[in-house]
Amino acid sequence: QLQLEESGGGLVQAGGSLTLSCAASGYTVYTTFPMGWFRQAPGQKREGLAAIDGDGNVLYADSVKGRFTASRDNAKNILYLRMNSLKSEDTAMYSCAADNRGWGTIETMMSQHYDPSLYYWGQGTQVTVSS
Repeated sequence: QLQLEESGGGLVQAGGSLTLSCAASGYTVYTTFPMGWFRQAPGQKREGLAAIDGDGNVLYADSVKGRFTASRDNAKNILYLRMNSLKSEDTAMYSCAADNRGWGTIETMMSQHYDPSLYYWGQGTQVTVSS
């Protein structure tokens, strides 16, 4: 059973930076499947932010492109999200997801049609940006 655990959230001033981590465990082959970062603010739909495949290819949402950087350390089984130039509208619960079915793609993960029931999810970490 794949397990994901996020960390690194907190309170930061607008313009500041945070780095989130997502540690994966309980599965032997981490390097091949897509992983992604999502966020959800109260009353809003969950939003895909970035998805990264086993080769390090990354897709970003327009809302975070140029400010957020996703990366993964396959040796440590950790997914990262470096967030710079944070804005108040970045305030949300941030979660990581993994698609270990073997045929998932980062394009699907970042599309409007992804099926969250097909992914493993972490419990989330809160990011609050004060203006």
